[in-house]
Amino acid sequence: MSSLLARIARAISHRWKRSLAFALATLVVLGVLAGTANPPADSFDVPGADSQKAYDLFRDHTPAFAGGDATLVYTVEQGRITDARPKAAVQAALAKVKQLDGVISVADPFAQGGALSRDGRLASVDVRYSTEAADIKKKDGEDLEKAAEVPEASGVQMSQRGIVVDTAQQQAQAPVGELVGVGIAIILLTLLFRSKAAMGATLFGAIIGVAVGQMLLAALAEPLGLPSFATTIAIMLGLGAGIDYSLLIIGRFREQLAAGDSTRDAAAKAAATAGTAVVAAGLIVMVAIAGLLVVGIPAIGKMGLGAAIGVFAVVLSALLILPIMMGAIAKRLRPKEAAHVDPSPGFARWGSIITARPWLAIAAGTLALLVFAFPALDLRLGQPDDGNQPTSKTQRVAYDALSEAFGPGSNGPLLLAVDTPDRGAQTDAQVQRISAAVAAQPGIASVQPPITSEDGEMATIFAVPTTSPQDARTSDLIERLRDDVLPAATRGTGLDVYVGGTTATFEDFSAKVASRLPLFIGVVVGLSVLLLVMAFRSLLIPLLSAVLNLLSIVAAYGAVTAVFQDGFGASLIGVDSGIPIVSFVPVLMFAILFGLSMDYNVFLLSRMHEAYNSGDGPRDSVVHGMARIGKVVLFAGLIMAAVFLAFVTTDDVISKMFGVGLGLAILIDVLIVRLVITPAVVLLLGDRAWWLPGWLDRLLPNVSLEGHAVESVDPQAPAAPREKVLA
Repeated sequence: MSSLLARIARAISHRWKRSLAFALATLVVLGVLAGTANPPADSFDVPGADSQKAYDLFRDHTPAFAGGDATLVYTVEQGRITDARPKAAVQAALAKVKQLDGVISVADPFAQGGALSRDGRLASVDVRYSTEAADIKKKDGEDLEKAAEVPEASGVQMSQRGIVVDTAQQQAQAPVGELVGVGIAIILLTLLFRSKAAMGATLFGAIIGVAVGQMLLAALAEPLGLPSFATTIAIMLGLGAGIDYSLLIIGRFREQLAAGDSTRDAAAKAAATAGTAVVAAGLIVMVAIAGLLVVGIPAIGKMGLGAAIGVFAVVLSALLILPIMMGAIAKRLRPKEAAHVDPSPGFARWGSIITARPWLAIAAGTLALLVFAFPALDLRLGQPDDGNQPTSKTQRVAYDALSEAFGPGSNGPLLLAVDTPDRGAQTDAQVQRISAAVAAQPGIASVQPPITSEDGEMATIFAVPTTSPQDARTSDLIERLRDDVLPAATRGTGLDVYVGGTTATFEDFSAKVASRLPLFIGVVVGLSVLLLVMAFRSLLIPLLSAVLNLLSIVAAYGAVTAVFQDGFGASLIGVDSGIPIVSFVPVLMFAILFGLSMDYNVFLLSRMHEAYNSGDGPRDSVVHGMARIGKVVLFAGLIMAAVFLAFVTTDDVISKMFGVGLGLAILIDVLIVRLVITPAVVLLLGDRAWWLPGWLDRLLPNVSLEGHAVESVDPQAPAAPREKVLA
């Protein structure tokens, strides 16, 4: 692999003008394909789940309960909503809502049994669409908002929530998080390289990769059915990984220039060494993220596939775009002073300290990881509700008003789908008994009379919990209904009852993720270890790397639990405490962090391995490797963490959760695992660190990272004097 990458980089850097023209033409073609593509509808199916069976029944027999929905909340400050003027204003608005495309039913709050608060100041209106939730468009929500408005003179305030409203609220926001992350990256890259040209080349390579990734995702979104959130993950991951990959290659290129290599020889050697490490690291990231396909939930699997495409794009950019820049601005990339690319004396001393007391380093690092991991013992999966939205948003206003009027459970009613294919008087009586059994349960605030479908083949029971959708007691209630109450109520009847609705769907989402997590972890860890064994021709190093990665990931889970569930520092990022961890966040975090941790692992170990193969003993190879790559790993980690943490500036609580989790995890991994524990472990392993059984060595393909043996084709200039690194 290293020789192939060397030939490609040498050719591109030598004929950079021709390569640039080809790259620009490719970008134009991708842009056209992306611009003409249609985005797919997001799918939230949970195959085989109870809520999915309920949804399928609704879709076949009661389409109104299978489509998108919204809740309109009308309130008055003075008087009652049933007074003549406010009532007329609300009725006029609802008449317009009924005329909207896709609207199949609009509840009448003023009819018998309508949703009016006890004090008469609030009316709640359920609006249901024949359009499935996944097919709701932004225009549907905008039309609803416009139709539902009431004149200010009426004294009525309108707020709204639901999937239709959420879709309308989706809008292109200023990329504050991305800009903040890029701004911090500019500062750190300038400090690392002490060169504006090197900083610019690194950023440009990463940004081109992210742009290509976004164009690929746009073009492939419809045929692959990629969910919309995949683009957010791809930007977050692609920007951080892209900067790291470009940083590593540009840094090695500058080293080779300072050593006297010509531009094309320096590009070839950078690609053969750092570029090969980037390929190995990128493959592990892609394998880890694409491994989400084994979770068994289409939305999560395709989200991982989309993120893997984003990483693939930044790897390609690092290997193909950077050599163009090397050829175009080689003079500006050449270090002005040899000290700018010399081994770091500080990290050489740090390596000496770690290797002097390796057991102490391992013990201290492991203790720190366990402290961070401790809160993860209380981690609870769930789905944050609109109670976590900013108070300025209409969803939060509606949520608070409904909670005050009808209780927090009114924001997440349970929809029980009763399959009644042989409807008759006896069946109706059985459905009534089921309804009564549900109503008698602790945690149920109210149950509406069963609603029979027009074809008579199913009945729907609305049950309102006493607790909010994200409350752990609501989860317990759903579990009790499914495991105890409904089986007892339907025993001997031949009826099947499924608990559906948004709240139940997210519960099933969480349960499905938890049940497939062991398989997912096994697949990701197994494939990643196999790739590392092939890359390093070592057995123990990949196995220990996997163990250390798992420890750092659990520590990241603990950090997220401490912030969002326990509220430690939550106010600093604009969220409340007691928020459950979104069900797909831990599994996505595992995929992303396992891959990114292996990035830094590959960067660090490849330089130690290179030193070892050049004749250094176990201790010297660790010290010299740390001196060469320690500063790069540190700055790469700081940049990646900054890119992730910058996403806490968004309003979306899920983006905040990812930003905090991934940002803190990268810091934990780099500062504790890579720069403290790993050097100590490599030293203690000694020569065994780079040992592979002969039979396994012959069995596995050789994708060695040893590209430093690439020979020059041009005469070398005199090497710049270098500062000696003390071991």
